[in-house]
Amino acid sequence: MCGITGFLDLKNKTTQDQKQHIIDSMTDTLIHRGPDDRGTWIDNKSGIALGHRRLSIIDLSPHGHQPMHSHTGRYVLVFNGEIYNFLRLKKELEINGPLPLVGTSDTEIMLFAFERWGITESLKKFNGMFAFALWDREEQILYLGRDRMGEKPLYWGIQKDTLLFGSELKALMKFPGFSKEIDRDVLGLYLQHNCVPAPWSIFKDIFKLPQSSLLKITLRDGYCDKEMSEYWSIIDVAYDGVNNPFKGTEQEAVELLDEKLRESIEMRMISDVPLGAFLSGGIDSSVIVSIMQQLSSRPVKTFTIGFDEKGYNEAPYAKQIANYLGTDHTELYVTPKMAMEVIPLLPQIYDEPHADSSQIPTYLVSSLAKQHVTVALSGDGGDELFAGYNRHYLGPKIWNIIKHIPFPVRQKISQLMSKVPDLSNSKNLPMVFEKIRHKIIKSYQYFGSESPFEIYKNITFPLKNPDEIIIGWNNTFTYWQLEKLEMNCLNQIRLFDSKWYLSDDVLAKVDRASMKVSLETRVPLLDKNIIEFSWTLDDKLKIKNRKSKLILKEVLFKYIPENMMNRPKKGFAVPVDSWVKNELKEWVEELLTIDMIKAEGYFKPESVKKMWEDHKTGRINNIYQLWSLISFQSWKQTWI
Repeated sequence: MCGITGFLDLKNKTTQDQKQHIIDSMTDTLIHRGPDDRGTWIDNKSGIALGHRRLSIIDLSPHGHQPMHSHTGRYVLVFNGEIYNFLRLKKELEINGPLPLVGTSDTEIMLFAFERWGITESLKKFNGMFAFALWDREEQILYLGRDRMGEKPLYWGIQKDTLLFGSELKALMKFPGFSKEIDRDVLGLYLQHNCVPAPWSIFKDIFKLPQSSLLKITLRDGYCDKEMSEYWSIIDVAYDGVNNPFKGTEQEAVELLDEKLRESIEMRMISDVPLGAFLSGGIDSSVIVSIMQQLSSRPVKTFTIGFDEKGYNEAPYAKQIANYLGTDHTELYVTPKMAMEVIPLLPQIYDEPHADSSQIPTYLVSSLAKQHVTVALSGDGGDELFAGYNRHYLGPKIWNIIKHIPFPVRQKISQLMSKVPDLSNSKNLPMVFEKIRHKIIKSYQYFGSESPFEIYKNITFPLKNPDEIIIGWNNTFTYWQLEKLEMNCLNQIRLFDSKWYLSDDVLAKVDRASMKVSLETRVPLLDKNIIEFSWTLDDKLKIKNRKSKLILKEVLFKYIPENMMNRPKKGFAVPVDSWVKNELKEWVEELLTIDMIKAEGYFKPESVKKMWEDHKTGRINNIYQLWSLISFQSWKQTWI
C-alpha cells in the first residue's frame, strides 16, 4: 500500500518551481503510508502534479517506482493498493503475445489494462483494493478511482481554482491557503454516524470519492468538466442476488463459500514481504487464519492483543485457536495506561473526526503486527455480509411487529410516549426512574419508524437529531435510493451497513490505524465474488433464532472444532465509558468547558453540559454521543 496525492492547477498560475515545492510538501505528509520510496511528476504546461509514497509489497525493485508511465507514454499513474488478480490479467493481456514489461508489479499491469481495455472496462476486471489518479496526457483528462467497497481512501475538491486530491486530508491541507471551513451540516452527519460518510468530508467543498466510483475531470481552458460514474454498484448487486437466489442445498452453499474463500485468501497471500494475520478469536478472523494455515507450508504469523478487563478480552480464545491450527502466534496484553496513551495520537492518525473507539485496539494490534510483518490479513466484512450484528436480528423483529399497524396510528402512539416528563433535574426521585424514561423514549423512537431505514437509524445513530446540539444545523441531506428499497428488512439493514458503516467507519478505521505504522492490511471477505455470492443466499443461511453468520460458521467448523466457538460474540472495544468518568475525566472536562464551547460556536453549551453531567453521574450512558464530541474537539485542537 502507498499514499497518493496531487493537484491540477486549472488556470496554471503557478510556476514549475512552485508546483514542485507544493507537491513535495503534500507528498511528504504521507510518508507513513509509504516509507520505502518517494516520487513526484509534473507537467508544467498542463498544470498537473502527482505525488507518491511507496510501501513496497510486490516487486521491491526500482521498476515499481511511481508515478509510473504507460508503455506508450500516454498515461501517468499514482496508485495505492493491490490488484490481486493481476497475474490473471497479465495472461489475458498476453493472449496475442508477451507484454513489453519492465518489472513485475501490478501497477504496470494496470497501465497496460487501461491502454488495452479503457478505464471503466479495466476497473470492472480488477479484483482488489485501490485508489488511484491517472493522467491522460493525450486527452488532458484526470481520472480518480476507488475500489468497490472503499477499502482505500481518496479525498478530492476544488479550492483556489485548483483541483486537489490525496489519500488523506493532511496532504490536501498542505496546499497553500487551504480553507479549513468546517461544514456544519456534515458535522451533524458525523455526530449521527461517528464518522463522516462519503461523499462528504468535514471541510466545505472537499469530498470523499465514494466506493466503486470513477471521477473523470476534463481540463478546459481554465476550468474543468466533472463526470462521476459507478463501474459497480452494491445496490445493484444486492437486488440481483435477492432476485436470483442460490438454488443449491445448504451443504452445497457451504462448499461453494469455502471454495471462494480459499481462492480469495490465496490471492491475498501473494507478497514479496513477510505476511501474517490478525486473530481475535472471533468467527471472521478464525476462518481467515484457518484457511491461510491450510494453504501455507509454514506456520502463519498471527497477532492478538488482550485486556485484563473482563468483557473485553478474547486473547485466550485466540491463543486456543492458534495452538490448534499451529500458527506462529504473538499476543500482547494491553494495560489501560497503554491504551489511553494512544488517545492523544488519534487526531494525527485520523485527520478527519472519527469516533469509533475500537480504533484504539486496532492501532495497537497493527503496531504489534508491524514488528514482525509488512502485510496482515483481516477478518473485516463478515458481519456486514453474513448478518453478524445485533441489529440484523433486532431490526427485522421490531419491523415485523410494527409494520402491520398503520403509520399514522404509530405516529400518534409515539407522540404520546414522547411526552414522558424529564425527571433528570428532580432530586427527590431515584435515578432508576430517569433510566426507565430513557428506555421509553428509545421505544417510542422505534415505534414511530416509518421504514426499515428509520429503524436502522434509531438502532445505530448515537445522535438522532443533530439540531439538538449543533448551532445552525440544517438537515439538507438525503440518502438517495436507499430510503425506499424493495427488499426485506434484514437485507435493507445489510445494505445500509455495506454502503456506509463498513466503508466509512470500519475500513477507514483499519486503513488509518494500519498505515500509521506502515502495515498493509488485506480483507479477503470483501472479495468481489464473495460479496456477490453472499447476496444470493437465503436469510436462513445467515441468521436464525438469534444465531448469526451461520454459513460462515459452517465453513469454519470444517477447520476447527465447533466447541471452540461456543461463546457469546464480543466486539473489539475498550472501556472508554469508564475511562472518561475516571482516568480521562480532567482531559474531557477541558475539551468540553462551557466557555470554550460558547467561544467556538459549534455546539449548544447547555446541551453539551447536560449530556456530560448525565453520563458522569451515571444517570444515562451517553458514551457514544460523548465520544463523538470529545473526538471532534480533540481533532479540532490539532488541525484547526
